[in-house]
Amino acid sequence: MIISIINQKGGVGKTTSVINIGYSMALLGKKVLLVDLDPQANLTSGVGIKPTDFKHSIYEVLTNNIEITQVILNLAKNVAISLIPSTIELAGAEVELVNLISRESILKRKLSNIVSLYDIVFIDCPPSLGLLTINALTASQKFIIPVQAEYYALEGLTHLLNTFKLIKDSVNNELDILGILITMYDNRTNLSKDVKDELEKFMPELVFKSIIPRNIKLSEAPSRGLSIFDYAPNSIGADSYRKLALEILDRIYKNKLIKPLNLDIKT
Repeated sequence: MIISIINQKGGVGKTTSVINIGYSMALLGKKVLLVDLDPQANLTSGVGIKPTDFKHSIYEVLTNNIEITQVILNLAKNVAISLIPSTIELAGAEVELVNLISRESILKRKLSNIVSLYDIVFIDCPPSLGLLTINALTASQKFIIPVQAEYYALEGLTHLLNTFKLIKDSVNNELDILGILITMYDNRTNLSKDVKDELEKFMPELVFKSIIPRNIKLSEAPSRGLSIFDYAPNSIGADSYRKLALEILDRIYKNKLIKPLNLDIKT
């Protein structure tokens, strides 16, 4: 199962969600691979990996200079979670790939060599709808849209959904929306409540019941190179991502996409 986390708007908690959903799944016993497809490489640094810790990245994989198996890094000893890192070099990949045949499916072909080794692969997409994001969606069965509970949060959602329809109709008919995730939610403000109500009104079946609150520990953890479960396991942020992971697995299981999981876990 390959799942992209996507929003062309930056600052919506996309990378934070990739890290903490991934670690949540790993703590539930799943074999997880995180793919950093953003030239900003925030996912890579957010899990504590420095440029000096690896020789090659997803950039060399996409440009056919190295096999994908050579760039996978193990992130933890106690759980099965790995990373394919990114670097700023990836910013030039869209230009280099544009003239290649079937350029929108390069990542899919590369991942096909290793996807069977993992239960779930999460792709952190760049904040744009360019060729890298199209590659991610072409490779994925599902995608999650994180939406910040603030003004302008709904802007661009229609454009993103139109892009999804085009990709589904043209190159990936397996692609579907797994859910819309509300992030940075502040229940003290009317604005957060209004955004939540608006989403639930128009797309009730897509909005996750689990909501990620605005939480200082969630903001601090990536700067320490840690997941929320390593940084502040008893925080409200950690609790929210635990619940979200269970909800995601429940949605996937209901669609018969992975093996059943015992969901009788205290959160």
